[in-house]
Amino acid sequence: MQQEADQKKQKHLVVVVGPTAVGKTDLCVNLALHYKTEILSADSRQFYREMTIGTAKPLPEEQKGIPHHFVDSHSITEEYNAGAYEQDALKLLDQLFEKHDLVIVTGGSGLYVRALCQGMDEMPETNPEIRVQLTQTLENEGIAPLLEQLQRLDPVYYSQVDKANPQRVVRALEVILSSGQPYSSFRKNETAERPFNIIKIGLNRDRQELYNRIDARMDIMLEQGLLQEAEQLYPYRAHNALQTVGYKELFDYKEGKYDWAEAVRLLKRNSRRYAKRQLTWFTKHPDEYTWFHPQQFREIVTFIDEKTS
Repeated sequence: MQQEADQKKQKHLVVVVGPTAVGKTDLCVNLALHYKTEILSADSRQFYREMTIGTAKPLPEEQKGIPHHFVDSHSITEEYNAGAYEQDALKLLDQLFEKHDLVIVTGGSGLYVRALCQGMDEMPETNPEIRVQLTQTLENEGIAPLLEQLQRLDPVYYSQVDKANPQRVVRALEVILSSGQPYSSFRKNETAERPFNIIKIGLNRDRQELYNRIDARMDIMLEQGLLQEAEQLYPYRAHNALQTVGYKELFDYKEGKYDWAEAVRLLKRNSRRYAKRQLTWFTKHPDEYTWFHPQQFREIVTFIDEKTS
């Protein structure tokens, strides 16, 4: 048994994170070509087949023949969360490690990366009607009344939550109102054991360089038909995956809340703010990730080789 565990421990999961538009796709495809391996997406929006332009999915020509798992794996009509992703990704890794010593996972969704690397806290069953009610409140009145409710019912989690992230606020209230217990009481933050080594790499660029790339990416997305994609997704706008930058602004534009120029300005501004929040998440524990510029391919390969030797 010990020998079997030691053999499994020789398997390596390379985790590559970073803010939107930093250049994760290109780097990870080149790493996968170098190590002759496969890629798992940990981007909570790339799972959905109907969300293509707004999620900057790697196009077939960008994938260069490398299998990309958890891209287009689900429909927007399905509910999918970090706990389910943890289980599905671990099962898949068991299979992939049969033929590869090293596998890559990449994405900007911190919660999904954490679920795979450390495990998710066990949460109670929730009442789906409560989620519907909370989502309606969010749509009709905004996030402010939900934050007030969360502060009253669970001041501990209120002090920790990203108050600009409506999904987290709704999820916490859903658990609180279903269970009668504070959301924070279920968050044990215990790290699960994994039968493979985890090598964590962060990608970043100079702030202005990153922001210029984000602005340029939004222009390209709009040229590719992001508005038309948002219009097709409008009936599903209450879905968790759509409570996010790139779609919400266009839903609001469709509803006449502001004109086109303002919609484009907000798309870019909110995308930059989202990148900042992503970096805040991944730099919470300074020693957790080793940081590189996406163009430091040789240095990254050297770092991985040192960690796997």
